[in-house]
Amino acid sequence: MTRRELPLDPIREAERLWTEHGWPDSAPGMAAVTSLMRAHQLVLSRVEAVLRPLDVTFARYEVLMLLVFSRRGTLPMSRIGTRLQVHQTSVTNAVDRLERAGLVRRVPHPSDRRTTLIEITRAGREVADTATQRLNETVFANPGLTRRDTTTLVDILARLRRQAGDFG
Repeated sequence: MTRRELPLDPIREAERLWTEHGWPDSAPGMAAVTSLMRAHQLVLSRVEAVLRPLDVTFARYEVLMLLVFSRRGTLPMSRIGTRLQVHQTSVTNAVDRLERAGLVRRVPHPSDRRTTLIEITRAGREVADTATQRLNETVFANPGLTRRDTTTLVDILARLRRQAGDFG
């Protein structure tokens, strides 16, 4: 599908129409939420284009990076879910796929038989390193905003996340 430039911002037009149809109090919020959702689509598309050749999704990349940043290259499954703020089923799915790809392995906890540790493999470290290098070069170093705007955006979204109970 070829992308073509639209003659106007469809979200601003929707905001205008929202107001025109009698919802002026909701129009700015609708525009903000819709803009955020569209921005998510755009950024995710860029990230997926980088990760697709490595056969890793962003969710699996996040698991790999948690393991890379851990002291021993291992974390309990439950801690991965807590840190990524996702349901345990999502963690299990990501770990299953990473394990099938040889990027992580499940190992028994040395002192707690009820706990399974997820350990990154050498191949997992290599994929994480390559993915990080490519993401840094093509997405993170230039997210499409100035450094100042990027900082402002992160601050604004942190306020939204804090208000929603994402963190204390």
